[in-house]
Amino acid sequence: MKEPAARLKAAVLGTGKIGMDLAERLGKSGVLECALIVGRAETSIGLHRAAELGLATMAGGITAFVEAQERFDVVFDASNAAVHTAHWDALAATGAVLVDLTPSSTGTRVVPTVNGDRAVRSSRHFNMISCGGQTAIPVLHAIAATCTPAYVEVVATAATASTGRGTRLNIDEYIATTQAAVRELTGAPRVKALLNLSPAQPEPPFRVQVTMLAPDARPGPVRAAVHAAADRVRAFAPGYAVTSCSVTGERIDVALEVTAHSSHIPDYAGNLDIINAAAVHTAERAAAALAREGATPWKR
Repeated sequence: MKEPAARLKAAVLGTGKIGMDLAERLGKSGVLECALIVGRAETSIGLHRAAELGLATMAGGITAFVEAQERFDVVFDASNAAVHTAHWDALAATGAVLVDLTPSSTGTRVVPTVNGDRAVRSSRHFNMISCGGQTAIPVLHAIAATCTPAYVEVVATAATASTGRGTRLNIDEYIATTQAAVRELTGAPRVKALLNLSPAQPEPPFRVQVTMLAPDARPGPVRAAVHAAADRVRAFAPGYAVTSCSVTGERIDVALEVTAHSSHIPDYAGNLDIINAAAVHTAERAAAALAREGATPWKR
């Protein structure tokens, strides 16, 4: 099936760690190009760094972005949950695909290896949940296909140095959105999510500990499902790893670790790596799906 011949125009809202890493990833995409980085203030350090990299930049936030009336095929929102709904309201009429990297819990929740194909056919407003959600849900969904989960717990630990102001402001939203996504995509009736920020030196890698209680858990099928799920994630996030997997009675414990593969962020910032990799992968698939259907946003 024919794909769009030219790379599609993408804009990034936000100049923090996530936004700048997104810009680098888009530079390597065969489908998307980073055509604009948008920040709130002229004095933004990230905006200056983007300009030094030769990227087009704009200050003034969403207001200036909309007033410029420039068409974009995909917009990545790497700002914060409190303002995302306003961003969607401002951009919905433009026809652009909006990929939300904040835990706002609006839009269609997407985990590429779980519901990515279905999501990109039915929506153009995607929520990437959280870094913990993108790490845990692929294996949790796979395990839930082999047994009946009664309880799930997801504990993520990220280095303080790998998180920005937006992450700290959105911890409550992170927990609520991650829990809701786990319930939706695994069917578990009881879910708890926790996020720890570690100031340890040297900085620890991004780790997610998953625990599931399932009365009908079977060790062989659970382990096979976990490792198959991890293989699927590594197709777009090569630093994703299962470091342990055990089944004791009804208790299933899986330890996950993500190492970043980016020149812009350090190895330990796997939390940024996993959500950005998932976001770009989702946007590329959405663009291809729209092209196949003849409903590409760049033909509006």
